[in-house]
Parts: sequence; C-alpha cells; structure tokens
Amino acid sequence: MPGPKYSAETKQKFFDLLDRGGTIRAAADEVGVNRNAAYSWVRASGIQTGRKAPRVYSSAEKAEFFRLLSEQGNVSAVALQLGFTRVTCYKWAHQAGIFTSEARAVNPRRKKFLRLRSKGLTRSEAAAAVNADARSAADWDKGITIIHRGRVYPNGRVVRYPKSKQDVVKTVQTALGEVSLAQVEKVIDGRYLSLIEREHLRDLRRDGMSIRKIASAMGRSTSTISRELRRNTVTARGYLPHTAHRLSAARRQRQRPSKIVENSELFTYVHGKLQQRWSPEQIANRLRKDFPDAPHMWVCTETIYQAIYVHAHSRLKRDGKRHLRRGRTRRKPHANPNSRRGRFVDPMDLIEHRPTEADDRATPGHWEGDLIIGTNNRSAIITLVERTSRLLLLGYLGRDRSAEAVRDRLINITAGLPETLKRTLTWDQGGDMAEHQAFADASQIDVYFCNPASPWQRGSNENTNGLIRQYFPKGTDLSRHSPDELATVAAELNGRPRKSLNWETPNERISDLLVAN
Repeated sequence: MPGPKYSAETKQKFFDLLDRGGTIRAAADEVGVNRNAAYSWVRASGIQTGRKAPRVYSSAEKAEFFRLLSEQGNVSAVALQLGFTRVTCYKWAHQAGIFTSEARAVNPRRKKFLRLRSKGLTRSEAAAAVNADARSAADWDKGITIIHRGRVYPNGRVVRYPKSKQDVVKTVQTALGEVSLAQVEKVIDGRYLSLIEREHLRDLRRDGMSIRKIASAMGRSTSTISRELRRNTVTARGYLPHTAHRLSAARRQRQRPSKIVENSELFTYVHGKLQQRWSPEQIANRLRKDFPDAPHMWVCTETIYQAIYVHAHSRLKRDGKRHLRRGRTRRKPHANPNSRRGRFVDPMDLIEHRPTEADDRATPGHWEGDLIIGTNNRSAIITLVERTSRLLLLGYLGRDRSAEAVRDRLINITAGLPETLKRTLTWDQGGDMAEHQAFADASQIDVYFCNPASPWQRGSNENTNGLIRQYFPKGTDLSRHSPDELATVAAELNGRPRKSLNWETPNERISDLLVAN
C-alpha cells in the first residue's frame, strides 16, 4: 500500500529544519512526516549526515583495558578512566566472557523491601520501613526494573515512554555536522559571508535572480557569490544557508595531529616528567635546555596541556591529570575580562580616569583602600593608605562586612581629614564597595577602581597590608580587636621610618606636606 503524499511546503519545512542542524528523525517528527519517507528524501538529495568513522583501538589499548578491569571490576569506571567508548568496552568484556553486572550492588532499599515482604509485611508497611514511595514499592513488588525513559517487566516486555514536545525541540537544535557552535558563530572578518547574508542569498536565489543581480543586491562581488554557490551547494535541494555556513566553518579548522603524540621520543620525555610531577611550563622550558639543537623536541606549554586534556591518548590523559598540581579532570574555563558585567548599580570610574597628579605622588590626598579579612571570612578591618606619605588609617568593621557598613565606616574615618587630604580613593572591584557613590557624595572624595585582578595598581596599600599582618596574622578573628587597639597599631606604623620616604616617618612626611600646601 503506497504511503501518504506530502505537500511541497511540508517537504520544504522538513529540509529547513534539517538545514538548521536538526536530526533526520527529529525533523520528521516535528513536521509529521514518516521517517522512512524522510530518509528517502535525504538519500535522494545527497545530504551528508556527518557520521564519524568508528574509533579504532590498538591491541595495547585493549590489553590496558583488561588489565585495569581485572583490578577494578567495573567496566564503566575503566572506560571513563581510559577515555574509551563505554559500549565498546562492554562488548570486549562480553566477548571475553566477563559479565560485571552480576557483581554490581543491588539497590539496598529494594533488597530490604523484598526481605521485609518475605517476612509477611504488607506493601505499605515495607515501603514505610525503607522510606520508599508507593509507586517504587509497587514496581519492586512486581519485579519491574526502571530504565531510562521506560520500564522492563519480568516477562521481558519493555515499555518506552514517548518523548515530550520539549525533548523534540532540543533534538532539533542539535548539530547535523560535528562542528562546534563556537566555531560556527565566530566572526572572522567582514569580507567573509555571514549566516544572515547566506540566508539572504538563499531567498534571492529562490526568487530566480541571476548571480550578478544577487551580488549587486548584497553589495558583494560577483565572484564571491559564484564561488559560494559552487563550493557550498552540496545537495540536490539546492543552496542551504545553514549547511553552507557549517561547511565554511569546518574548512577553517585545519586540524592536524598532536606533535607530542606523533613524536615517540618527545612523548616519552613529557610523560616521564609528568609522572615526576613537573608542571607543563617546567617541561616546555626544560626541553629547550636538554635538546638545544633539536627543534623537533620543542613544544610550548599550551601544546602539553592540549595533549593532556584534548587529544585522546590514554596514558597522558590518565597520568597527566593525576600528576598536575590541581588534579583537574577537565580544564577550567577562564572568563574573558572584557565581557565582565558591571558589578555595581552605580557606574564605576576605572583607574585610567584618575587624575594624573595621583600617579607622581607629589600631591597629598590620594588614598588606596582595601579590607583585610579574618578567619573564615567572618571579620574584617578597613585599611587606608595615603599614596604620598604612606599615612595609615584603620577602621573597625567587626563581623559586619556589608557594603553599607563599609560605606558608613569610611565616612567616619575620613570625616576628620583636612580638605587638602580629600581628593581620591582607589579600591578594588570587590562587592564591599558597592556604595561607592554614596560615600563619594558624603565625603567629597572621588572613588576609582583598579582593573580586574590587578592588585599592583594600589601597591602602597598591598605593601602596608603585609605590615599590618604582623599585628593581625591570617586566620585570626579580627572582631576581637577593639578600635583602640587598631588606633595603637596605626600610630606605631605611622611612626616607623620608611626607606621609600628617605627614612622619614609617615607622620613627619604628612606634616611637611600639609605645611607646604
């Protein structure tokens, strides 16, 4: 009996979903098309599904799998440790007559539930004893096993739950080809066609426009449009913009094998030093000393990290991660500092906008501030250092480190300063300074912030904090020290001669500056 007839609009909608990166099955389900018909359409159009060739394992890798399996007895754990495909590892084990599922621990609650039932307890009584819900108790009582999206009955019957609409949408959004989303969305240069331009090209092409007219309408050269259609029209359905964009992104990758994996001598050296707990940076720099006349033995630090975390080589992947300083199983992503969101509601003025007179330390009144933190981050002290004289002011916070407490304490500390010492305050971008605008309005001191992760931009304060730690060591409860004790410490430090002040004390220098101004 022939199948149903589908309209051209339905067929076009199916290919549009497929072009955007959907799988064949998901796109067929989305538009209500029989899957067999969908596969026939794809075969007739010549679309490549992008399925990768299966990985080929060497005899040494297979032997390493069986060695670890004999020690650990868990196929999944060994497969994860070696970076092998779990299904392939189970296949090897079953072919060798090894079945680890029998040794796998049974659900202890289910085991206890069945034992109680065998002693004559009712289902509800046994379920209450093991703290199980009614449905789980019924399944255990009937011998039903729960699997992913389904149930297996004792007679072997398997019931699968249907996918929800949300799951279908998620599947439609998966990539048809193995090209990372970051690679597809990366903007190289304006001379390359963007995805929007490719969609515009598809629409103009469907309208029957010539290549020259399309080029004129898009503001591109004729050769660019001609080359795009020739290189990226790979199906009988004509030009598909999303497929063309993925093909273009895939051409940019130009992948090549790892230098460390290809060079056995280099691999042995790197692997041996990693086992000695050398860092990749130490290995990379030592290679140039140990092999000064052999450039083929030189690699940079990033190449070693890539060999450990990216390239799937079992020995480096296993031993390298274990012997690195942090022992991470995967690399920690670092955020782009240029894409940081503003930390505060009120706009910040960065240190680049601070008056230039603050840089040469000739004019007093420019301060640097920070908090020193007590044990378990539960107490703090405010430290203010004047850049020209190194004069120190300490403020008691106790256990309240909120932005409001910091604001109020700063206002109290600076209230008694003469006007010539009220110019600027430089702070880091910590949340404790969220009320910086309110402080500036109350004290008439402009607040400027260091760049992210740049403590050296307020070096005087950092240096003085090190001196303060002699009185308040790390790991102590700073709330135990009274304001009078802080004033005593500040007076002692302000009376100490400094090399940077030509062996004058901060008190002497600030007195001279006030007289001069």
